Amino acid sequence: MAKPKILHMLDPRANVSPFDVNMAVDAGFEVVVPYPRVTVDDVAGLVQDAIFSRPPGRFNETGVFIGGHDVNLAADMLERARGAMVPPFEVAVLADPNGAYTTSAALVAQVSKHLVARTGRGLEGRNVQILGGGPVGLCTAVLAARQGAHPRLVRLTEMTPDKEAPVQRFARRYEVELPWTARRDDAEKLAALESAEVVVCCAKAGVQILSAAILEQCGALVVAADVNAVPPAGIEGLSVGDDGAELPGGALGIGALAIGGVKYKVQRGLLERMLGADHAALLDFPDAFDLAREVVGA
Repeated sequence: MAKPKILHMLDPRANVSPFDVNMAVDAGFEVVVPYPRVTVDDVAGLVQDAIFSRPPGRFNETGVFIGGHDVNLAADMLERARGAMVPPFEVAVLADPNGAYTTSAALVAQVSKHLVARTGRGLEGRNVQILGGGPVGLCTAVLAARQGAHPRLVRLTEMTPDKEAPVQRFARRYEVELPWTARRDDAEKLAALESAEVVVCCAKAGVQILSAAILEQCGALVVAADVNAVPPAGIEGLSVGDDGAELPGGALGIGALAIGGVKYKVQRGLLERMLGADHAALLDFPDAFDLAREVVGA
């Protein structure tokens, strides 16, 4: 009789994300076990309990999912999980803290697709301005940099040393440079965006960040994307379902639900890969980006 497929969900927060639980079950995991308030030091012991409880060769039947909010912490936990494997005793591991890995992968893949469709080339050499430095913005900046773009995080508040340190730590992990600037009012935003070819709004939900008046003055802008699905849109004139609609000023707009539709397919696809791979897969957000490009045909 086939043994049930089990996913152990490790999360440093008080609760595991219901979104991630639903995704895991829909992808084919039959038993999903949440582990809240997990620390980095807990990871190795939990993973080794999982790998030694089933014979070698059954890595497709057991998986570990790493959630949370902090992308650096998730990356540290993924490394601990990797180091806890004792071949041939291994299990698949996927990290996707706050959905940031799969959301940023979907976003960057769609941006690249629309750049190529309109101009014949993708992100390489592009001026990319990312409004907001949260988990999705940070992962988006790293992915853009790895594609040869020149991303800049545009903070809507000052970047204090305690907030800058995690940004630079994440950048070093993936060997990219992530400059940042603070821009609060419209004049300062326009100064940051005048030469931008791509702008991505990853700021607080339910707050309009870019007005149509600003967009119309951004003469170099080719693509503008927003991950905020809570009204009002972060970019004026952009609908959540837009996937290449023309915005004021002529840029192509990508809305939150268009990004979310690809993100959903990517997260489910990675979970399914854990169950169907011919090895114990360890999946990070560059893996999410590779799959996102397949999904959008970029």
